[in-house]
Amino acid sequence: MTLFSGCYSFRDVSIPPEVKTVRINFIENKARYVNPLLSPQLTDKLRQKVISQTKLTQIQGEDAHYDISGTITDYSVTTTGIADRQVASNRLNITVQIVFKNRLDEKKNFEASVTRNFDFNASLSLQQAETQLNETILRNLSDEIFNRIFSNW
Repeated sequence: MTLFSGCYSFRDVSIPPEVKTVRINFIENKARYVNPLLSPQLTDKLRQKVISQTKLTQIQGEDAHYDISGTITDYSVTTTGIADRQVASNRLNITVQIVFKNRLDEKKNFEASVTRNFDFNASLSLQQAETQLNETILRNLSDEIFNRIFSNW
């Protein structure tokens, strides 16, 4: 019994059977403030997620069926809460611009921005908050990028 005609699925992942390879380029950081660890860690996390949750083979060549690139365009902090006339909480805002190229079906090419916000106590420095939030940031951003590319919703 065939449940899907023309696609194989993993969880909510839908990839046509003719798509076999993917290239995930280094996610560049062009935000005004640069966290030097974010680009390499996010790139690595996304690569791991694609390998573990799809049957796609990662290659470095220009002829990959799917070509994924990205740029961190915003990395900023805003105040989100005030208590007793003092800043009580801050929010780290991160935006990644994703470029997806489908070399087998160019009509499926797209660009999209992924924005995630991460709240932290104002008593923490940005560096302390980055350390505390690092795993959550990487997981949330890589999940959102993955879902934008591979989920059909």
